[in-house]
Amino acid sequence: MSRVFVTGSADGLGLMAARLLADDGHAVTLHARDGSRAATAAAALPAAERVVVGDVSSIAGMRAVAEQADEGGPFDAVIHNVGVGYRESRRRETADGLAHVFAINVLAPYLLTALMQRPARLVYLSSGMARGGSADLDDPQWTRRRWAGARAYSDSKLFDLVLAFGVARRWPDIPTNAVSPGWVATRMGGAGAPDDLAAGPDTQAWLAVSDEPSAQVTATFFYHRSPIDPPAAAHDPARQDALLDYCAELTGVPLPDQR
Repeated sequence: MSRVFVTGSADGLGLMAARLLADDGHAVTLHARDGSRAATAAAALPAAERVVVGDVSSIAGMRAVAEQADEGGPFDAVIHNVGVGYRESRRRETADGLAHVFAINVLAPYLLTALMQRPARLVYLSSGMARGGSADLDDPQWTRRRWAGARAYSDSKLFDLVLAFGVARRWPDIPTNAVSPGWVATRMGGAGAPDDLAAGPDTQAWLAVSDEPSAQVTATFFYHRSPIDPPAAAHDPARQDALLDYCAELTGVPLPDQR
């Protein structure tokens, strides 16, 4: 049995991955934005050990989630599933003055990774839309550019790949990978999404707990349990260091050294 923390698991792919893990006998901790969604998540998956509550659109909320999660001790795996989609029609600003999409999709997984006790495995949710993104940090908060929701989302999902592979390089003893779950019919993906919904949560759950050698690699991008080529920026150490340094500057928390 493994202990797994799944962020953003009140519904959608996060809850589905948590259910797969719980059904296989693993101990799952869920995460929800607020108390109401936490109650809904607990009712949807009674087998879950507990539900961590916190809104990761703010740095304070990210810190609160990390603190609550750590109360249960280190996990065998953390699936960084939390995210928002590409349909935001205007730039939304968080309490910290950051772009909403960047704060939730990129900064939250960074800060949780930096603050929590290190798990045995890390899994980050990216997207096929990362291929249309840019890893340029000239204006990641969209304060100068004209807002484009799909582009901001694509950028954030490429940043997630850069983050995952940067962590993998800094912490080579921890298998750290990224997943494209496909375009599936969740609330985020929309009713017309064409990919197999049942396959959407499978790869991240498999990477979190499987003893198969193919699931114990690191710095790999997966789609339906198969490695796929990431955009070149993901493997660029300079891009990785720049993003890690930028997130450390925003939060005041550098990624700890390997220990």
